[in-house]
Amino acid sequence: MNGFERLQKALNFQEADRIPFDLSGTNVTAFSKYAYEAAMKFRDFPAKYDQKLVDPIQQIIIPNPEIMNLLQIDTYRIGARRIMNFEENLIEKEDHYSIIDHYQCEWRMKKEGHLYYNQCGYPLYDFDSLSRALEDFSIYDISSFKDTLTKDIESQLANVGERGIVLDRNCAGITEVSLRLRGYDKWFMDTILDPSGVDRLLDLLVEHKIAYWDLLINIIKENGIDGRVLAIAEADDLGTQTSLLLDPDTLKNLVIPKESKIFRYIKSRLPHAKVFFHSDGAIKSIIPDLLDAGVEILNPIQYSAAGMDLATLKKEYGTDMVLWGGGIDTQEILNKGSVQQVKEEIKRNIEILAPGGGFVFATVHNIQADVPPQNFWAMWETLMDFGKY
Repeated sequence: MNGFERLQKALNFQEADRIPFDLSGTNVTAFSKYAYEAAMKFRDFPAKYDQKLVDPIQQIIIPNPEIMNLLQIDTYRIGARRIMNFEENLIEKEDHYSIIDHYQCEWRMKKEGHLYYNQCGYPLYDFDSLSRALEDFSIYDISSFKDTLTKDIESQLANVGERGIVLDRNCAGITEVSLRLRGYDKWFMDTILDPSGVDRLLDLLVEHKIAYWDLLINIIKENGIDGRVLAIAEADDLGTQTSLLLDPDTLKNLVIPKESKIFRYIKSRLPHAKVFFHSDGAIKSIIPDLLDAGVEILNPIQYSAAGMDLATLKKEYGTDMVLWGGGIDTQEILNKGSVQQVKEEIKRNIEILAPGGGFVFATVHNIQADVPPQNFWAMWETLMDFGKY
């Protein structure tokens, strides 16, 4: 059974020969280049990947096909890079690197002691109100990158092999991008003081995302591989470790209906592909609303967050939505635990999530730079040995 077939069975709540394995199928189920290089070096494998990082802010890579075959990865990401003109616009200073992204947000990474870029510039922060800020604001036209995106996608398609394709987003979720544009403190205040401005900005981002999906799906159809697409990945972090990001009524009445508009458009273009939605944190109370909005796959299943018990989620939602993630905690276990703890955690989680299909193994968010190589290989070996049906 190949990766496409294995993933297809899982998404249809059927048991395959083994649990499908996702690593780098999306920007939130991926591999930090530092952890990847360390893991490959540990086994004397070549750490090959496209030097144009798919997400330079998070330093995320896509392994080359040789390594993907070796790791028996069942998914393949197709989509835009987070910053498509990153190399051309990167500025090197004496002690740091700086980049302004497509949304005019500035990011910096120090040359010593830092592994990721951190945001340091918020383009709408200095305005008295968000409504006033939006009077002179426009989001970049995704079609201006049509040629670049087409070239990138065609290059990616050459490496798909027999894996299942996941179409991935071009930017963070509509709430996350709003926060990055306005600044966290200002935006949260805006939800009370200027709700019409918040609503307008979210609408602009919905339009922007639909324009991206329209362009990407057109490219996919022109290349005749739309039938190979099994999932389309969107995201918006709506939870914290202990609670929702906003009060439930605001999320249900303001944010989730706008997410649903994106999901409906995606399904109108590719009805057979399932809608994958990533949201960290304690989001159990809004899972029914996400289901109603059109979510068919939930990720990352952050079971260390309040109320996100795996057994409960499997029992209550395991036949209504695919659980993609929850393979192992990346906050305390994969990065800090012993090899034995990693193995035991994965076995426990597989026993809960695997029965009946509807489960794709992925770590809870990306494999970060601090994951020891021996823990990565313990995870992989346990999945391969214990993840058979």
